[in-house]
Amino acid sequence: MERTRELGLALRATRSPGGLLVVGTPCDEPWHLTAHLSDEARLSGLPQLTPTLVRWAPPEDAPAHLRVGLSRIEEARRGETLFVVAEDKAPDPLLERLDDARRTGTTILALDGGDPELAGLAHDSLVLRSDGPLSFDGAQHLVSAAAGEPPGRAGLRGRLARLLDLVSGPRIAD
Repeated sequence: MERTRELGLALRATRSPGGLLVVGTPCDEPWHLTAHLSDEARLSGLPQLTPTLVRWAPPEDAPAHLRVGLSRIEEARRGETLFVVAEDKAPDPLLERLDDARRTGTTILALDGGDPELAGLAHDSLVLRSDGPLSFDGAQHLVSAAAGEPPGRAGLRGRLARLLDLVSGPRIAD
């Protein structure tokens, strides 16, 4: 729990809206996490959390926000954050781009399944083993919630409790 919070808070280091780049693998793009980060940016009033989904092969006829390709990583600079979400091993073309982006001052964060090469490039990472107590999907939810967590409030547990209350509906007295 604490590591998901630390990684979520590290996402706030991004300086500008759209400067938080979220990328996955060719077979698993982090749509769900990107949507949650977008919600957190809006609900928490933290525009720097507004993510840009970077895709491996975006269709040319897709809306502009879904047409961002890997070349965006090559344009990343200091003050931007590249968040790699890869349950499986990160492909070599991504690792090469990450290395280049790191040299330009881009902050590299990762949520992964234990890729040592990715860990070597990331400034901070959270490794989730398949046999661990938390699922990869569950960790994505916790990281995005922590990113939007208001400072000085009840914390991640309080936010999760409020979320559960919203989802489960009002309590009915016996």
